[in-house]
Amino acid sequence: MDYENNQNLCNFISEKIIENPDHRITFADYMNWVLYHPEYGYYTVNEPQFGAAGDFVTSPYFGSDFGEMLAEQFVQMWEILDYPTPFTLVEMGAGQGLLASDILLYLKKQYPEFYSKINYIICEKSAFLKQQQQKQLKNQLNLNSSIQWCDLETLQNEAIIGCFFSNELVDAFPVHQVIVQNRQLQEIYITIDPQTTTDIKFQETIGELSTENLTDYFKLIEIDLCSPAYPEGYRTEVNLMALDWIKTIASKLNQGFILTIDYGYPAQRYYLPSRREGTLQCYYQHRHHNDPYINIGRQDLTAHINFTALERYGEHYNLHSQGFTQQALFLMALGLGDRIAALSQPSEYSISEVLQRRDCLHSLIDPMGLGNFGVLLQSKGLSLSQQQIPLKGFNIPL
Repeated sequence: MDYENNQNLCNFISEKIIENPDHRITFADYMNWVLYHPEYGYYTVNEPQFGAAGDFVTSPYFGSDFGEMLAEQFVQMWEILDYPTPFTLVEMGAGQGLLASDILLYLKKQYPEFYSKINYIICEKSAFLKQQQQKQLKNQLNLNSSIQWCDLETLQNEAIIGCFFSNELVDAFPVHQVIVQNRQLQEIYITIDPQTTTDIKFQETIGELSTENLTDYFKLIEIDLCSPAYPEGYRTEVNLMALDWIKTIASKLNQGFILTIDYGYPAQRYYLPSRREGTLQCYYQHRHHNDPYINIGRQDLTAHINFTALERYGEHYNLHSQGFTQQALFLMALGLGDRIAALSQPSEYSISEVLQRRDCLHSLIDPMGLGNFGVLLQSKGLSLSQQQIPLKGFNIPL
């Protein structure tokens, strides 16, 4: 992204601030435009965000094993639902299409009958990423008929039998920022620095909550930030968009599962009194920091997700919590441990190739990194007997 685009984005945001009667916008609005503005946003410009050339690396970049383990879980889901035709997989936020190609190539080879029953849908907002996905899948699979692209909102209600899934999607949803002042919950807003001359500079200001939904959110998860346990100036995030997202998915799902993989915590860990600065992070060229007001439109902004909020809000829309675990345990239960063990056996691979592959597999289960990600499984429309069938990925390996 060039300097002109960055200035255009700053000009756009400043206009929105000026147009507001209070001359301020919520942090959620700011984060939304920084990431998703249709012309200047981080996820919509023609630059790589993923992999070695980008700003961060996700699990699919460590080889095909992550997608293949997911595929094993999808096979069991198909069995639990009594082999429906079609079985629809809805991937939300598919990056460059690596995960989709890994899943489909593996199923095509190992489970051809299941593969023939799959209807694969990708929900992607970024036109640029959609082009990359289509190129990736065309090159890898040499097919187009079983893959569709659409907006989540345009899917027919109660139409999907199968599984909605996402990997590192919800953490990039715009969040509100709140702060405790004088034992009251206040909101952080963005305004223009009055000292601005040529280059626009943004600064924070504090005011009353922009919506009662923020109060309702903390009631839902039974957290009271105004209690004496929390220090003055305690600052954190609220992802209201994640609640709207899980509500929308529930409305589209007739029978099946929702699998959410991301970094985050249950509510009690997320809102620990000691986590007084929240979880918001900025990623730029594989380095992270906590200043969202630099590299505007050029860096990723993320916040950990609150899995408890997804679970409890989902219950209002007939979603049943099937399990919650860590990515390391999830992948080991699906057979990643066997793949690691097999590397110690004689093979046609050179020592350097074996070591490289071992590093990739260990990266997926690293407790200080990807292995500590949360994996949440919710379901809808299952019979009691179907709900009681243990999912492979949630059987903790001995």
